[in-house]
Amino acid sequence: MDWRYEKKTLSDHFAYAACKFFRFFADSFFKHRFGHRAVVLETVAAVPGMVGSAFNHFRALRGLKDDSGRIRKLMDEAENERMHLMTFLEVAKPTKLERALIHGGQAMFVGFFSLAYVFNKRTAHRFVGLIEEEAIKSYTEYLDAIDKGKVKNVDAPEFAKKYWNLPRDAKLRDVVIAVRNDEAEHRDVNHGFADNLDRLQAERKAERKKKPAPKPAAATP
Repeated sequence: MDWRYEKKTLSDHFAYAACKFFRFFADSFFKHRFGHRAVVLETVAAVPGMVGSAFNHFRALRGLKDDSGRIRKLMDEAENERMHLMTFLEVAKPTKLERALIHGGQAMFVGFFSLAYVFNKRTAHRFVGLIEEEAIKSYTEYLDAIDKGKVKNVDAPEFAKKYWNLPRDAKLRDVVIAVRNDEAEHRDVNHGFADNLDRLQAERKAERKKKPAPKPAAATP
C-alpha cells in the first residue's frame, strides 16, 4: 500500500516538485480537517482521468485505430474519483470559501493538466501516480485520526455502502479504507501508463540506432 515510485528522470523530478507544491497547499489550508480536504481534492482528482480519456479518444480517432483500453480505464478512474466526492459530501459540507476554491482550482487544474498532457503525456501520468501516492498518505492519516478518536467514526453513508458493497453496519473507517484502496489502484495504473510510454520511447530509440546510415550520393564525373 505504501509503495512509492523511485524517481529516475528530470521529468520525474518535475512531476514530483509539482506534486509536492499541491501537497503543501493542501496541508497548509486544511490541516487536520480530513473530510473537507477530501471533498475539495476529489473535485480535482477527477480531472486527470477525464482529460486523459478525452485526449486518447481524439488520438484514436485521428489515428483510425484502437486505444488498447486506455480510454475506458481513464474514464473509470474519473468516475470513481467522482464517487469519492459524492461520498465525502455526506461526511463534510464545504464552506463558501471551499466552494470558491473548488471553482477556481478546478478551472486552473484543467488548464494545467491539459497542457501537460499535450506536451508530455508520460510526465502527466507520472504526476498523477505521484499525486495518488500522496492521496494514500492522506487517507492513511485520516484512518489514524479515526483510530485515535480525533475524528468520530460515524456510520458510513448509504451511498458508500451500496457503491463499495459494504456491510450494513459499516463505519466511516470502512469507507476510508475502500477509498484508499481505489487510490492505490489509480497510482498503479498511472505509473504503469508512464512506464509503458518509457518503454515505447526506448524501443523507438533502439530502432533508430539499428537503421543503417544513408549511403552518400555517388560523385558525378
